[in-house]
Amino acid sequence: MASCQLITCAMASLLIIILGASTSQANARTLQQASMLERFEQWMARHGVVYQDNVEKEKRFNIFKNNAERIDSFNLAGDRPYKQSINVFADRTDEELKHYRNGYINFAQQRPSSKFPHGRSFSYENVTDVPPSLDWREKGAVTPIKDQGRCGCCWAFSAVAAIEGIIQIKKGQQISLSEQQLVDCNTENNGCDGGFMDTAFQYIQQTGGINSEKNYPYRGVQGMCDTEKSASHTASISGYVDVPSNDENELLKAVAMQPVSVAIDASSNDFLFYSTGVFTGECGTDLNHAVTVVGYGTSEEGMKYWLLKNSWGTQWGDKGYMRIQRDVAASNGGLCGIAMKASYPTA
Repeated sequence: MASCQLITCAMASLLIIILGASTSQANARTLQQASMLERFEQWMARHGVVYQDNVEKEKRFNIFKNNAERIDSFNLAGDRPYKQSINVFADRTDEELKHYRNGYINFAQQRPSSKFPHGRSFSYENVTDVPPSLDWREKGAVTPIKDQGRCGCCWAFSAVAAIEGIIQIKKGQQISLSEQQLVDCNTENNGCDGGFMDTAFQYIQQTGGINSEKNYPYRGVQGMCDTEKSASHTASISGYVDVPSNDENELLKAVAMQPVSVAIDASSNDFLFYSTGVFTGECGTDLNHAVTVVGYGTSEEGMKYWLLKNSWGTQWGDKGYMRIQRDVAASNGGLCGIAMKASYPTA
């Protein structure tokens, strides 16, 4: 009898322990969920996000939660030379991000014609005096970070940044130029639905120049071309040059002389949520986004990198910039295809 009582007591104790453990786990999950919800609310406030109803908010919270958990796991692993962070993209689906944020289209490849001639011969072929590191920001050739918003006109921002660079180098003037003029008036490109930097350079060369950001400000949507404003030119170029494809050494020569427009594959989550360090993440060569290379160097850990100026605002990446691995031996086109389609304006 006593033996049975002992067994009964032991089973009861075990049941209490199991129930206690289950309750603790449930409480931990509840606390974790509450913590994630708190992070979501803070993120909404920081970015000024408002949803139309609770159904939409719940949907976006679940996307945010999945992204946040993946980012937390990535950073906790600590096995890459870069970090990720929760940014303005955290509540968006992959399809939404492709639609709103990418906009590179190589028209010359898609519909070759006399309207899309190749640029001039590579003018820096014989450059040999290449410094070990360079940051065009330190030389005043890079204007502050801009934000294209939900308009797929990265091509315009990439082209304009390259022109701003060469104008400062040649004339000593740092002037913010108008992406909106290209979006509205460069009809050979597709405005917010994508475009090609070479085509933007051609437009500016053929029309005689481009207006300033101040006089033709960015609105983030494609509108009718303001012919009066587009006829007023703050800066001009004499042409453009295509850097030899799939050659990071040739790209290095060009960047040593001026900021350069490049196309990249920016579709991966690794790229979208990049924060700091030298990016070595997953990406292919499906060129879908355009940025500007504004420098290069070697990290403290000895990794060579390119310095990219993006057009996703200062809250993306390293205050709007990215360092991405340079001289990737396994890929002639460079990481994310950075050396596949590069070009720069001449002035």
